Amino acid sequence: MKGLILCAGRGTRLHPFSYSQPKTLLPVANHPVLHYCLLKLREVGVRDIGIVIQPSQMQIPQYVGDGSQFGATITFLEQKKPLGIAHAVQLAQPFLRDEPFILLLGDNLLMDSLHELTQTFTRTRADGVVMLSKVDRPEDYGIAEIQEERLISVEEKPQRPKSNLAVIGAYLFTRPIFASIATLRPSSRGEYEITDAIQSMIDRGYHIAHTVTNGKYTDVGTIERWLEANRWMLKQELGVRHEVGSDSIVENCTIVGPVVIGKRCRIENCRLGPYVAIQDGVQLKNCKHIENSILLENSSLKDVEWPVTNSVFGRSSHLAGSAADSGGVFILSDKSSIRMPGAKGNPP
Repeated sequence: MKGLILCAGRGTRLHPFSYSQPKTLLPVANHPVLHYCLLKLREVGVRDIGIVIQPSQMQIPQYVGDGSQFGATITFLEQKKPLGIAHAVQLAQPFLRDEPFILLLGDNLLMDSLHELTQTFTRTRADGVVMLSKVDRPEDYGIAEIQEERLISVEEKPQRPKSNLAVIGAYLFTRPIFASIATLRPSSRGEYEITDAIQSMIDRGYHIAHTVTNGKYTDVGTIERWLEANRWMLKQELGVRHEVGSDSIVENCTIVGPVVIGKRCRIENCRLGPYVAIQDGVQLKNCKHIENSILLENSSLKDVEWPVTNSVFGRSSHLAGSAADSGGVFILSDKSSIRMPGAKGNPP
């Protein structure tokens, strides 16, 4: 069985951070989202993995390399135009050939393993399996209709949902999916929808099985969901502990886990946590309290005398000084600087 991860999305809802790097490389608990997708595939024994990227996303091959660090063999495939999930799958047919394959969306974070997906495929001898989850707003998702434990229809963002079971971005397909995709026309948003391809398989008499996960999941598609995913993963990996990377100096600090600190950081006179992820090379000094935030590489905060929460600081961004004694939320893009009144010293 092969694996296919789709990473060619534009990530417009994650601007400004997805301007400078693909959203699948944005870190959750200091590892890119793509890292977790690769681990999920390896957990179920998938070694031969294709990754669909845009031609401009060369940071992804630089990060993944040949896949040996994950115990996998990687093939990169280009989707030059963003024409949808089904279009990306069709482009990958020469790589996938006639073998069953697991399809993952590269910006999705699943807390559960894929074992139930593969076991359902083996047990039912189905032509495909989709992972579903109960959602609060079914009109925002591709929704499955189930009758007598059998999936009979899938509809994208229905005005009148037939269930609250959403298709959440983990699939297992066999060869008939390609013939179904070949019959599709673009949707109203100009894309070839994977939900339409699944419905085509059902209409042609193929058996699409399903599994329902109770584990948390999210697409890391907005700042709020990114921070939420960071909280989940920090809690799962660290509990209430904190972790400090090599060559980092932490002095006179209070840390309330889970908190992860990368390599070559210097942190003095700060209160951190819970739910803070700090990447390599970050400098923090005299910060009253930072919680539920992500600090990307080489960012710095200095003399911030009020709490900072629900914030993301881009690579090489800088915040200094204090203008109030309440609190603040910041979304700072890469290489940006803010100097509040009362900032000490020269700007970085």
